[in-house]
Amino acid sequence: MKAIKETNFNFPKQSSFYKGKVRDVYTIDNRFMAMVVTDRISAFDVVLPEAIPFKGQVLNQIAAKFLEATKDIIPNWVIAVPDEMVTIGRICEPFKVEMVIRGYLAGHAWREYSAGKRSVCGVSLPDGLKENDKLPEPIITPTTKAAVGHDEDISREDILAKGIVSLQDYAKLENFTQALYQRGTEMAAECGLILVDTKYEFGKVGDDIFLIDEIHTPDSSRYFYAEGYAQRQNDQEPQKQLSKEFVRKWLIDNGFQGKDGQQVPEMTPEIVASIAERYIELYEQITGDKFVKNESQDVLNRIEKNIVTEVSNLLAE
Repeated sequence: MKAIKETNFNFPKQSSFYKGKVRDVYTIDNRFMAMVVTDRISAFDVVLPEAIPFKGQVLNQIAAKFLEATKDIIPNWVIAVPDEMVTIGRICEPFKVEMVIRGYLAGHAWREYSAGKRSVCGVSLPDGLKENDKLPEPIITPTTKAAVGHDEDISREDILAKGIVSLQDYAKLENFTQALYQRGTEMAAECGLILVDTKYEFGKVGDDIFLIDEIHTPDSSRYFYAEGYAQRQNDQEPQKQLSKEFVRKWLIDNGFQGKDGQQVPEMTPEIVASIAERYIELYEQITGDKFVKNESQDVLNRIEKNIVTEVSNLLAE
């Protein structure tokens, strides 16, 4: 299947369009958002030159499953999922922070720790930890939500001091983040996985807080295989993981970390195919379902038709 790198639709009553790193977002009648999860892939806040077949379908379907499974904790933005690559939902005013929660010392946090830092986003960490060790308790390490460029680490204290989020709302975001991570951890464990770290985004409609965007996908989360985790830590071996970290590691090994002047290494067909396989593997592991590829020949036409049908129904209500 040809990967979908971008869309350029023009829907009835379309009021705006926004192109994110991975998602194309259409606002309809200033009331609804139609989010197309494309096959674009980003790392280090840079969109890579090649799209990954079925990646959009994987992300959208995983997010739909977990949003449905957590709506007893917090309401979310979803109204309908009319296509494997599309979610339609209510418009929320997003908070300008992403709530990152970490149960293990991995990825960015490990890179900071291994460089000698013992505080991440204002949260102190003990000495003597190894890469991928379980933390004494999950920690929240927020980042700013950048419209363009890199998200930046920020502490709870700075968020409140700068008035980015009110104390009352931020306390709620922390509680939601902890509860969602606990639920995600339990669901991962049922599938033989460890939810290492993840991020959540929230928005408001009036005074009500909603969970928005995707959750517990390989783009927003990191998973380890539970079987053999302890032995690998004892032997100081790399953990077997399912996340986008393998893409970041491939980039780092080839001299790219998103810094000025660096070139993205060539993404050969073999590299693209291997990334697609890893995304499908995670889908099957975390959901427990067999991934069914929608190999329609005209994906763009399918997506457009499904959005038009669903939006027409919503506007008629």
